Amino acid sequence: MPPSDLNGYHGAYLRVDVSTGQAERVPLPEKVLRAFLGGVGLGAWIVLQEGAAKADPLSTEAPLAFVFSPLVGSPLTTSAKFAVVGKSPLTQRFNDSLASSQFALAGKRCGVDALVLVGQAESPSILLIDEDEIRLEPAEDLWGETIPTAEKRLRKVWGLAYQFAVIGPAGERQVRFATISHDGRHAGRGGHGAVLGSKRLKAVAVRGAQRCTWAYPQELAQFAKELSAKSWGPATAKYRELGTMANLLVFNRLQALPTRNFQRSQFAEAVELSPEHLSATRQKTRDSCAACTIGCEHIYALKEDDSPGVRLEYENVFALGPLCGVSDPQTVLECSRICDELGLDTISAGGTIAFAMECAERGWLDIPWLRFGNAEALPRALQSMVTNDELGQLLRQGSRRMAGMIGHDSIDFAPQVKGLEIPGYEPRALQSMALGFAVGSRGADHNRSGAYEADFSEKVDRLNLRPEDVSHAVESENRAAILDSLILCKFLRGTLSDFYAESAEMLRLVTGWEIGPAELQETARRIVNVKKRFNMDAGWETGEDSLPARFFEDQLPGVAHSSFTPDRFRELVQAYYAERGWRKDGRLTEDQALAISMAESCNP
Repeated sequence: MPPSDLNGYHGAYLRVDVSTGQAERVPLPEKVLRAFLGGVGLGAWIVLQEGAAKADPLSTEAPLAFVFSPLVGSPLTTSAKFAVVGKSPLTQRFNDSLASSQFALAGKRCGVDALVLVGQAESPSILLIDEDEIRLEPAEDLWGETIPTAEKRLRKVWGLAYQFAVIGPAGERQVRFATISHDGRHAGRGGHGAVLGSKRLKAVAVRGAQRCTWAYPQELAQFAKELSAKSWGPATAKYRELGTMANLLVFNRLQALPTRNFQRSQFAEAVELSPEHLSATRQKTRDSCAACTIGCEHIYALKEDDSPGVRLEYENVFALGPLCGVSDPQTVLECSRICDELGLDTISAGGTIAFAMECAERGWLDIPWLRFGNAEALPRALQSMVTNDELGQLLRQGSRRMAGMIGHDSIDFAPQVKGLEIPGYEPRALQSMALGFAVGSRGADHNRSGAYEADFSEKVDRLNLRPEDVSHAVESENRAAILDSLILCKFLRGTLSDFYAESAEMLRLVTGWEIGPAELQETARRIVNVKKRFNMDAGWETGEDSLPARFFEDQLPGVAHSSFTPDRFRELVQAYYAERGWRKDGRLTEDQALAISMAESCNP
């Protein structure tokens, strides 16, 4: 018989009011844990209960949750992750962002499954959570410091036992796409760094010694050993060898590399930014996230004769390179470093600057130096985001708000969905991914929908998606919901031959629940639905599930996509709703809403 005690969980979250320093331990019933797992799923449920959907995310009462999962602390590879969940100041919709780090391990050892922060400190502060001891420490001397400098000073004062989640000047200035960072990893998208900044918290520090038990520790250790071996296999080889930038030249060849604010889909100088070129001209090293056996991180020297120090990913190279028409590797590396230090999401930062460049070239912004291809413009624009100059006040709003301030119908080419800037996948050339962007709960997102996998397979025609093909986008989103709630790295998906069965087995070995693939598939749908419920409560409208007008009006040279029209795309969105079992207007049915409400009835 499986153990009767709760395994893998502590069964509660800690709610801290940073206005007073008071904390309350809130029980999490097993029914809720089984229904939403952890990470993104559990976080969505918690912030819905805490009223985040109807609050201004930068207000005192807005909750921000740091959420762990049942697998954190287990021997399973890539499981040392945490989710930051709340309402985005950039989109005013549901937002979650993930990071891998020792912060997840230390946070869960505080004896809770999540930390929920509300209120606002009187002055810049550090929130220290040492199991049952919670206190605020002054941080005026750290306010204004970059993230690496702040982390170094925090460790000097508090030692190595604490783990810190830190914001930079961007979070302090409430740039709407500011990150929360730890040891070079970032909970990046959607602006949760600005939420922490609005609470006047420079950092959250955690330390604890409370460990969870595992239902079947010996079997779990054997499963973890086998999973680690598979994670070192051919499915992840390209990420070890070249990192996520391995896709850069492939996307360029397929005319799927967004260039000059999505005016083009190929970048003539792409090879200059490729990992093959950078590896041949600069010192490079490789690193791994905490508790990871894959090792996909590639860290390059800022200058050709320096030691490695700048971590590069496909998304920051795309956003700070081709999207802005910049081909100089030195500039892209330097700007990646600036974003890491200031605490800026590279996708939104690059997307907003690219949008501003196009507006300036059209004469709608009187900024002569802000032009595509001007390498000197990029760091200057990034630095302006944390100043009070006129351009910085525009850029820190993100492209959607900025378009509203500029006018001239510039919203038609603002590179965003629901306010979140579009990642490095050309929607007209990857139509499954385009659908994933449009319907995503947090906006244009390649991590909560991996629909590009279908586009790069023989399952669909990526240039002419049919309504009967939308099931691939739905299934990709469902798998992501499970991975983000367990929480495991997306790169593991290629190593799992039977995704739901193997994921269910991990849960069984950790928790003791006799959970099968069918139940886990239903859980995935429930997690997607609770995010939809959040957005409905936040004011979501059907028209938000679309793309900017540019993608329907402007043809890409050499790419046949005549089927990509507003009416045709709306047909795809309607097919997606039907596949999800939602109403025709994209809202939950009464039965789906009731299923979430039944879980809500567990709220103490």
